[in-house]
Amino acid sequence: MVNIELKNISNYNCKNINLSIEDGEMMVLIGQTGAGKTTILNVISGLAPYEGSVYFNGTCMDNISPAKRDVGYLFQSFALFPNLTVRENISFGLEVKDFDKNQINKRVNELISLLGIEHITHRYPKGLSGGEKQRVAFARTLATNPKILLLDEPFSNLDPRTANILRNEMRNLQKELNITTIFVTHNQKEAFELADRVAVIKNGIIEQVSKPMDILFNPQTQSVHHLLGSPTILKCDKIKELDFGLAKVTCGSLSLIVINDGKPFDKVAILSHEIRLSKYPIDSVIPNKFKAKLIDITIVNKSIVQIVVEAEETKLTIELSKTNWNQLGIGISENIHIAIPFGSIITPTK
Repeated sequence: MVNIELKNISNYNCKNINLSIEDGEMMVLIGQTGAGKTTILNVISGLAPYEGSVYFNGTCMDNISPAKRDVGYLFQSFALFPNLTVRENISFGLEVKDFDKNQINKRVNELISLLGIEHITHRYPKGLSGGEKQRVAFARTLATNPKILLLDEPFSNLDPRTANILRNEMRNLQKELNITTIFVTHNQKEAFELADRVAVIKNGIIEQVSKPMDILFNPQTQSVHHLLGSPTILKCDKIKELDFGLAKVTCGSLSLIVINDGKPFDKVAILSHEIRLSKYPIDSVIPNKFKAKLIDITIVNKSIVQIVVEAEETKLTIELSKTNWNQLGIGISENIHIAIPFGSIITPTK
């Protein structure tokens, strides 16, 4: 197990970064493109120049080469060797380090079983699906038993369903192996699902480091609030427990059905990018469906539009792509329909 300490790290993309990552922790770095997330991974691995110091378990690593830092790095592109089979890709790092042939076979077989890829061991990358490539790349990254795992947006090239499955698998494996992990993403859903703690980065500066719920419900800066999609925070006036792990919460004049694990809570956050909207009634099993009125529109950037709607006298913020917004063809004061899925409603524990 390894703890990591970054002290006064500065370079072309980082500005006096100070960050501690605990033994076995899943630290998620979140921020917009160019914020400095990948640069921090490259500093930890020794692949980027920097001023300041990097410590592993109290030992300064500044003069240690990348090959000797014992770091496993899974890149966004997976970077599998196209001329090697799955088995050969996984064993490559072990062979480079001159492991004994029996050791290599044993370790590769362990990882093939762990990742559930026995059926593709003799195939080449060009014949693999995105999810299969991700599993192979993850196995190769784990092959040499690294003390630290660096993951640079490994699910960004996968479809949402596959990404969700593999996120859960990877999180379970990370906990099982108890390996210190730094995970880079710009996807808040990934951050909340995976992180022990989240570090929010903007323009090379760490704005806040907290547990996911603290980041969501108690953002320390306005930029942290905006980065998370400006979720709507509502205070719960009444909470009624229902069957099947659900509860009915009343927030002012708005009533919502939420997932309830029995832990006490007194407010909810509705993620702005998860709310569905339409000009017509939404035919769905989603229970939280309302008529609403569009009251404000903000162009956040060239690809994102943020709108405010009023449903049951409650204002809700919604974010969607400019493409989807243009297709909807909705104007100010127009009546619309919204649906709020279970997964978009987060309840913090007290």
